[in-house]
Amino acid sequence: MTRQSFVRGAAILTLAGMSVRIVGAFFRIVLAMLIGDEGVGLFQMAYPVYSTLLAVSTAGIPIAISKLVAENLAAGDYRGASRIFRVALSILTVSGLAITGVLFLAAGFFARNVAQDPRAYLPLVSIAPAIFLVTVMSAYRGFFQGQQQMLPTALSQITEQVGRVITALLLVVVLAPRGLEYAAAGASFGAVAGAFAGLLVLLVFWGKQRTAFLKRLRERHGEGGRPFWAIIGDILRLAVPITLGSLVMPLITIVDLSIVPQRLHDAGFDTGKATALYGQLTGMATPLVHIPTIITVALAISLVPAISEAVALKRTRIIRDRSFLAVRLTLLLAVPSAAGLYLLAEPITAFLFDNPEAGAVLAAMAPGVIFLTLYQTTSGILQGLGHPAEPVKSLFLGALVKTVLTWLLTANILLHTKGAAYATVAGFGLAAFLNFYRVCRLSGMPLRPVETLLKPLIASAAMGVAVISIYGRLSRLFLLTGPARANAAAVLSAITAGVMVYGVMLFVLGAVTRSDLMTIPRVGPALVRVAEKLHLLRG
Repeated sequence: MTRQSFVRGAAILTLAGMSVRIVGAFFRIVLAMLIGDEGVGLFQMAYPVYSTLLAVSTAGIPIAISKLVAENLAAGDYRGASRIFRVALSILTVSGLAITGVLFLAAGFFARNVAQDPRAYLPLVSIAPAIFLVTVMSAYRGFFQGQQQMLPTALSQITEQVGRVITALLLVVVLAPRGLEYAAAGASFGAVAGAFAGLLVLLVFWGKQRTAFLKRLRERHGEGGRPFWAIIGDILRLAVPITLGSLVMPLITIVDLSIVPQRLHDAGFDTGKATALYGQLTGMATPLVHIPTIITVALAISLVPAISEAVALKRTRIIRDRSFLAVRLTLLLAVPSAAGLYLLAEPITAFLFDNPEAGAVLAAMAPGVIFLTLYQTTSGILQGLGHPAEPVKSLFLGALVKTVLTWLLTANILLHTKGAAYATVAGFGLAAFLNFYRVCRLSGMPLRPVETLLKPLIASAAMGVAVISIYGRLSRLFLLTGPARANAAAVLSAITAGVMVYGVMLFVLGAVTRSDLMTIPRVGPALVRVAEKLHLLRG
């Protein structure tokens, strides 16, 4: 894979991720309007259990499929790639069915003992079938990604999200008169409909290219195939540590679900208020903090086969270059995102959720953007390097720190959910640092702190000054139109101006070069010509 195609794959997944997040943001805004903080809290209570069981069901196999298929296709072994996919699909089908059954049968237990709210039973039961569908879908996505084809994954993600949102909102409207738990269950069932639609898209793609793939397979009829159990061993060798890592994230959310409401009770909040605060933390602040991960998730997915190929070919320089490019792109995105969310936290939550109170927890969590995105990118690099256990160790240690701090800080009446947010930042900070250290040691990636950190910080500082100034002036200027409209206009204008100022500052500081722009698919050469006319390029 060339550097350009690596960026192209990430760009395709990024555009899909942005589309998914925009639709998801619309969904959360409308959902909050329809069922309020408490309803959102009930809806969110199903997801920690669901995501944990989904991680068990998929067992890290999709990434293993991607890596092993990429290695086989690099050697021209289509038979081996096909056999890996078929074995993995069989495993995932069985595990998906089994875990779906577990959630159906144990939904009441999880509602009472984990969510600590019996009303979470219906949302848990409603979302259970999605585990089977998403598990099967993940096998196809891993197979296409191993071929370095990101378009099928991208389109299935968009279709899945659109199907989920349409179904969920329709069911919420229909079921809301029966009570919040029924409305939350309807919202949860949207995941089932969305997964079914996304799987159909992948099956259509596979149907279109199946003939061509099988033709290449027949052309290599003389090749043997690795035994079934040998393939199982290859998959598990990669999948088990990845599974442990993927389990940590949902386990963190389950810990929050178990600890945060309880410690809010200890701080003196009643059940309704504690659930509403939990909804602000997990249903409002956390999704906003995760928006920048659209790009880093795309980078991580593209990095696994790209780095794996370079390792197999022993191209050390390519490994270093791709790793450094990914880390630099991550920090160029994460630093201004964290600054913007911190500075405009209250206006943003007032604009999106009509809930300025949630701004306090968003501001507390904003610095975590840097650590979360850096952790994701470096995890992709380490998995591609053949060290999938390293991110697990890092995140496990970070999770321990987060859990202890969550317990200690959330019960503080002055901090409450802000304490949980600070704990999250600290946990991901440790995990990101440990991952970054291992990447530098294993890949030989250069640090170059001026390029990766100092220039984004300076550009973000200039952006911050512009954002605060513009928001303050415009919110006063538009005040006659009403507080809500004034805030919305000021927020959107400040964000737009901030993006422009940050972009210009990157060129002024020489943080963006001609070669960087040329790696952008399709529009790269045009951007270079525009930048040259404006005398913005230094190199």
